[in-house]
Amino acid sequence: MKFGRLILANLFRKKVRLLLTIGSFAVALFLFAFLGVVNDAFLRGADVVSADRLVVTNRTSIINTLPLSYRDQILGVPGVTSATFDLWFGGTYQDPKNFFPQFVIDPENQRKVFPELAVPDDEWNAFLKDRQGVVVGAATLKRFGWKLGDRVPIATTLYGLQGKTFEFNIDGVYHGKDPKDDETQFWIQWEYFEQSIPERIKDQIGWYTLRVARPGDAPRVAKAIDTLFMNSPNETRTQTESAFAANWVGQFGNIKFLIVTIGTVVFFTLLLVTGNTMAISVRERTPELAVLKAIGFSDRAVLGFILAESLAIASAGCVGLVLAMGALPALSGAMAGMLPPLLIGPQTIAYGVLAALAVGVASALLPGIGAMRLRVVDALRRV
Repeated sequence: MKFGRLILANLFRKKVRLLLTIGSFAVALFLFAFLGVVNDAFLRGADVVSADRLVVTNRTSIINTLPLSYRDQILGVPGVTSATFDLWFGGTYQDPKNFFPQFVIDPENQRKVFPELAVPDDEWNAFLKDRQGVVVGAATLKRFGWKLGDRVPIATTLYGLQGKTFEFNIDGVYHGKDPKDDETQFWIQWEYFEQSIPERIKDQIGWYTLRVARPGDAPRVAKAIDTLFMNSPNETRTQTESAFAANWVGQFGNIKFLIVTIGTVVFFTLLLVTGNTMAISVRERTPELAVLKAIGFSDRAVLGFILAESLAIASAGCVGLVLAMGALPALSGAMAGMLPPLLIGPQTIAYGVLAALAVGVASALLPGIGAMRLRVVDALRRV
């Protein structure tokens, strides 16, 4: 760069101020990246759902169960190719803080409905033969340091079991075919669970997940299922998997609005801080800018110097994105069980860099225009 030395000399004129300004950018971008990956984790379920899957829940609330007998009737609806069911187990491992999603599943149809969650055939067959067997997501297996063959105690207080501890054998591990797939689940066999619960809640499941022959059939199939159970003691609500995931996230509140609001406030504050820094820097160098103009530098060149300095600071502040990428494993571990694994994608990085550069330009624009309009005679009078 032709005038690189001049720009660097001006940047390092006040080293402490430079470091503090770069630090402000770095902290803002670190927070931006963290908010971005948390938002992505909340919305990920809606992003990776299958277009040919529907979810059937109790019309009143998802916490209310449905009869197991509905399965055969649902399979009889034209357009439904397969169906499985799940029930929330709600247990804890060693400590109540060790939260992770546990589901009682229908082993016969689980893999038909969720083919993207892959389990090796030998491990799946071992799971089917062992009533106390479980299949664990790779992320949860890694989190607790488990391995195939381990025996794991899980206690639950739901379904009138009053803290009963179940002993499970880890027979299989599933992996998602896409990096965004949820690998935190813990699958329990239905028959083993059914043997241990009170008679009054036997043959009750949490929700059904089914596949349709063609995605375009989904609205018709959903309406047919809800009509089938209309006016029954357990009316249903059938919706696409994406709508189900969005409603589940919605229980936490408007996460996206909250994150966008926090991010906007952070960058607006950064704009004020950086703008004030650039304004002070320009004011301190008023005589020098006048000398540059006097020896032939154009108004645009002066504006370019100031913009280049601000953009250099913003670019250096992008180290915050690098720090966020390095801290992501620790952050993901700290939030294990509450959210899927945190992933920072190229889109988040690109948005962070663009936001930093935009703040850099905006913060230097007013001081730069003021310097560009500066009259040499007026500036030299201040010397």
